[in-house]
Amino acid sequence: MKTGKVLLLGRPNVGKSTFVNNLIGQKVAITSPKPQTTRFSIKAVYSDDRGKIIFVDTPGIMGKTEDHLSENINKKTLQTLNEEVDLIIYMIDHTRKRDYEESRVLGMVRKINKPKILVINKVDLQEKSYLPQYKFLEDEFSLVYQISGLNNSHTRPLLDKIFEILPEREKSEEIPDDLIYPVLNFDSKIFISELIREKIFLMMGEEIPYRTMVIVDQIIERKNNLTYIKARILTTDDRYKKMVIGSDGHKIKEIGSYARKEIALAINKKVYLDLTVETDPHWQEVYY
Repeated sequence: MKTGKVLLLGRPNVGKSTFVNNLIGQKVAITSPKPQTTRFSIKAVYSDDRGKIIFVDTPGIMGKTEDHLSENINKKTLQTLNEEVDLIIYMIDHTRKRDYEESRVLGMVRKINKPKILVINKVDLQEKSYLPQYKFLEDEFSLVYQISGLNNSHTRPLLDKIFEILPEREKSEEIPDDLIYPVLNFDSKIFISELIREKIFLMMGEEIPYRTMVIVDQIIERKNNLTYIKARILTTDDRYKKMVIGSDGHKIKEIGSYARKEIALAINKKVYLDLTVETDPHWQEVYY
């Protein structure tokens, strides 16, 4: 059986999480159009009759870090580079100009002495393309694939090549034999907190998502197939708290409603979501 670990690297918002979600067939990582949505590495398993692949989806590597959160996210991604892996996928977004941030990621990829695949993502978007700026990479990488992670198109040949490269192993110690949910490295509280945080990224302005995090304090199974979830949105300033709550509580109700529906769909149960907002100017230091 083919079994191994594949590390995905790239700039923020190149589509790594969308690629993994659609390949696996269910949401394991939150996504949004805003960069730096992913804050920590996620290990998720793809499985078929050929074997199992552990995909390690990393936060996008930023060229500049201007706050404690961004700095720590970069540090955690760099720590992931020290893990033992079998294959590197270096993903680029051809709709964005090559810049210092891209060069920094490429420099890291070059230092890793493992088999590598260059994946050009978002080929479904052709209106604006800077592909000529990345052409030189085709001389450096012997394996190059163009895909659409969003539409899950042209991913089958890439998946075939990954299995071809991965070694034969009887089993992986990282993958439990009784694995049900495909995420290996976080529990239900973190998964639910991520779903709520995704809604903040999608429904709030440019700055607020980066000033907030979500803590799930309780998950209680009640009668009639109802799951009670108590969660808090932490933000760094009272003015952000007011914006997340919104006029007459409209915004927090909207965030909670969309999050509750998706959580209920994910766990296949009725959900009561008790969602509040708190100001904690030090949450970045405490939790990251």
